[in-house]
Amino acid sequence: MLVGVGLGPGDPELLTLRAVRLLREATMVFVPGNLAFDLVRSYRPDAVVLNFPMTNDEAYIRRCLEENADRIAPYAKEGLAVYGIIGDPNFYSTFSRLCEVITARYPDVTFSTEPGISSITAFASVANIPVAGGFFVSDGNGPESRIFMKVRRPAALAADLRREGYSEFVLVERMFLPGQQVYRGDDLPEKSDYFSILFARRSHA
Repeated sequence: MLVGVGLGPGDPELLTLRAVRLLREATMVFVPGNLAFDLVRSYRPDAVVLNFPMTNDEAYIRRCLEENADRIAPYAKEGLAVYGIIGDPNFYSTFSRLCEVITARYPDVTFSTEPGISSITAFASVANIPVAGGFFVSDGNGPESRIFMKVRRPAALAADLRREGYSEFVLVERMFLPGQQVYRGDDLPEKSDYFSILFARRSHA
């Protein structure tokens, strides 16, 4: 198995306890650069630094992804491989692209992710800015996804969003708490717990 582990925003003290445990338990740890290596060095001085170029050359990026996939796959097939990434592996990271390439070349490899403190939440702490109400996050592109917190009537909300062009829905209820539930697609309840988050993504033409 390959696990994408969030390493937080850059301070070694902001790694989660679960991240530290997985780093210690992994057969091999991989990181996408020296900044990430500095965060895992205390736990895995043997971590392998991979080449993930910051460039617009898509052909070169693809070639590096394939080379990295070939290095990671043998460990992920036989044991626990960890890919440690600054921030969170599901927010604007290279992990999803890496998984796509590994799946195409090694379809028997399985994946999971463990969250880390993202730059979005870390910023509010560093800047001392409390955030309340709705807010917009972008990498410079137009929004294709929306996240709703404290969703009490998810089925009705999804019906409204479908009229706006959204078609993919995931509801997580009581996340990391007793009674956690995950609902997908049209299988959304009429009512949900106060601790609920709904993810909606637009259809691609």
